[in-house]
Amino acid sequence: MSTVSRRAALRAAGAGVAMAGLGWPQIGLAAPAAGATDDQQADDQRVLANVTAAFAGTTATNADPAVQDKLTGLYRTAQNNLAAMVAEPTTELFTGLPLGTDDAHLTSTYLKLSQIAFATVMPLPDGSTVPTDLAGNTGVQHRVIDALGWLYDTYFGDQDAGYYGNWYNWEIGMPMHASRTLAVLHEELAAYRPDLAATYVQAMDDYLRSGKDGDVDLDSRFDTGANLADMTTNRIVQGAVLGDDARITKAISDQLTVYRTIDPYHLQHEVTDGFYADGSFIQHASVAYTGSYGIGLLSRVAATIAMLDGTGYASDAELADQVNVWMSQTFAPVIAQGWMMEMIKGRAISRTKTGYQDAAGVVESAVTLSAYAGSPGAGDLRSYVKYLHESTKVPIDPTSFTSPAAVQRYAQIVADSGTVAADLLPQEATFAFNAMDRNVHRRPGYTFALARSSSRVSKYEYMSGENLLPWFQGDGAHYLYLAGDDQSEAYGVDYVTVVEPYRLGGVTSPVEDRKTIPQLYGEQFYDNPEAGFTSSSVLQNTYVYFPLGTNDYSGGATLGSYAVAGLVQSDDAAYAAKSRGELPGDFVAYANSRSQKSWFLLDDEIVVLAAGIDDLHGRDVLTTIDSRIAAPTDDVSVTGVLRGGTRFAGAGTAHQPRWLRYANATRGNAVGYVFLTDPDADPDDDVAVDVRLREVRRSRRLVRATNPDTQITKQVFDLSVAHAADERPGALAYAIVPGADAAALGRYDGTSRGPVVVANSTDLQAVRHPQLGLVAANSFIGGTHRLGKLTIDGAASVIVQDADRGRTTIAVSDPTFGRDEIAVTVPGHRRVVTPHDGVTVRPVRGGTQLVFATRHAYGATTSVTVRGRGIG
Repeated sequence: MSTVSRRAALRAAGAGVAMAGLGWPQIGLAAPAAGATDDQQADDQRVLANVTAAFAGTTATNADPAVQDKLTGLYRTAQNNLAAMVAEPTTELFTGLPLGTDDAHLTSTYLKLSQIAFATVMPLPDGSTVPTDLAGNTGVQHRVIDALGWLYDTYFGDQDAGYYGNWYNWEIGMPMHASRTLAVLHEELAAYRPDLAATYVQAMDDYLRSGKDGDVDLDSRFDTGANLADMTTNRIVQGAVLGDDARITKAISDQLTVYRTIDPYHLQHEVTDGFYADGSFIQHASVAYTGSYGIGLLSRVAATIAMLDGTGYASDAELADQVNVWMSQTFAPVIAQGWMMEMIKGRAISRTKTGYQDAAGVVESAVTLSAYAGSPGAGDLRSYVKYLHESTKVPIDPTSFTSPAAVQRYAQIVADSGTVAADLLPQEATFAFNAMDRNVHRRPGYTFALARSSSRVSKYEYMSGENLLPWFQGDGAHYLYLAGDDQSEAYGVDYVTVVEPYRLGGVTSPVEDRKTIPQLYGEQFYDNPEAGFTSSSVLQNTYVYFPLGTNDYSGGATLGSYAVAGLVQSDDAAYAAKSRGELPGDFVAYANSRSQKSWFLLDDEIVVLAAGIDDLHGRDVLTTIDSRIAAPTDDVSVTGVLRGGTRFAGAGTAHQPRWLRYANATRGNAVGYVFLTDPDADPDDDVAVDVRLREVRRSRRLVRATNPDTQITKQVFDLSVAHAADERPGALAYAIVPGADAAALGRYDGTSRGPVVVANSTDLQAVRHPQLGLVAANSFIGGTHRLGKLTIDGAASVIVQDADRGRTTIAVSDPTFGRDEIAVTVPGHRRVVTPHDGVTVRPVRGGTQLVFATRHAYGATTSVTVRGRGIG
């Protein structure tokens, strides 16, 4: 590893100015001083060598036995590609990939050429078990170079004929593969086709139509987040190929803007894509996307650090250390024992790639960054890698890593007895990612993940025939990952395939049948150019691909390892706009049901309160308490006890249940459901829970147009409560108890043991847990809300808990993101033990008013500790 000091200045229009205000240590950037041509050339050669090492390895890495399977895979892929390569191409270069109208085929063609090129530059020292016939084979390299020339002349070079289909392929995908090929074959290119690299780079510049003057444009809605990182990485590689220092320094400077923590109140270039202070990651302006685009961005920063290593552009260790923060605050919380969660994948939730495979991308980045981070950050990363290696139920496959060096380092970390496996997080922790409307709650036996939405965060993402049944994924859908389970048997693409979209766990939905975008319009988007709807237009994004909700209320507070979250269910932006007459007559939008919900994330249980369950359009409504899937041969049972003591078993309607329990004896796990006493409910109301356990067989193509037409069969269990259209608004109060047995469920009495519902209305929802000395609440409207001995002013999320030494801690958040301050009044005259700049203390008659400043807090929690207990 090489870490160098920063040079004095950047070339060309102050490229380093973009670094100002990043808010954390900066990567060292530099341009060669005047007359430093030799240094510049050495830097370019080092970048090219680093790129080659990243994809083909080095003599040192490739001699390692641990890397041989990876190298063999690269060799076989190249040989397969060569076998499919057409000797005298006319309309296709590789058999089965006809060119001219399908941009994805052209992108795949460039990918295959790069894979062949990698195999020809693999160093194969003594000890390697890989066949040597491709290594250094100039004949094969010339075939690749000639193929590049043919592709340019026939399909890529004509700017008027190109740029059909997906803009991403033309501005990022094809340039990425082509640039890598130019980089690893740069020596042979210089001798054989010295003009080809510059010709290609010029064409790639011209295809940056979302940018400006053949370069990225930081004001473009396309050139943001992970996309910008991809574009600038391509341009760094191209700069090294051409020996263009200005291109490299400009690209690095542009890329660094991606790593700036987003301040939603002071946006740079109006960009909302990126990392937020609470650990959230947003892409596509409003989509929670840690598990797809976030992984891509993480890999890009790791690749950039490695690519610039040993050069005058090299980074100081601080950037790698900053990535350490992202690992612990952004990525580790959404990985459950090696499984990347569904709720932060956008449309990728419908892909057949599993959560374990997704998490492997994070593992590779951690492995790479561990070689560059400072101490103790490097040790933390190595321990985390070893923890994931040991905890995942499906072994990590290092041959899936991009870099042979990462494969080698991974093997070294796993084998190192001095590296102790350790999670980056405690076993008991809670995370409110309010900037992306998500919650994660961790306990030793489970991890609970909750997806919300709002006027700030999209309800879902659909695009390009992916995630065809998305409508309720942001309406309180939850995912309960049980410790020790193989999560691919519980979630993943099979979950969204066999579970009805209207019956996702945690969702309240209208009883109706909806049509997918292709069913509605006969293609993968709403095509109406006259009205402003094209495949990648702003209106398509806003109303088809990833519509926002229309509710401001979505947020919550945390206190230690406990949390409360709240959501007001709403229509999406498309239905609201259609109702206002702003969309064309043939545009179809669906109205949502109504409810107000709170989740209380505790130790043994997650308490869920729902009120105002209703529909404004005369439809019946269904609230699904939970949905789980199991293999068709698994031994699954459902048991329970009703209020009168009658036992319940199997499927059917459970009237007035005290508790129900799902158990999968084959997998050794269980989930309990306790139905709590609701003080705001009519005691004569019959809570009828529909218990279903059935076998479902469906094709994975149901949720993604390009998935294989693989028929899967699963047992599907769900619990739901129906609400008829002619009934008054309904309410529910229940606790989800992971891992509970019948005896534990029987001990819940709703008064002294476990959580007690204090209020459950459309004004206030609150729970008290006597054993935890805790009370938590969401208030939904203006005015004064009384909660035991304290009062809450207006809409708020509040947690109050007894602390040690006769103290009480009060935590407050603004779930509307629009209030300047929230006042909470506690009885008696209280002295603040831990002053906070954001809390003003005011004595009032009979009590103490604590005023929490929430202006521009963006959902963050503020807490304060006062003397005295029993306040809640």
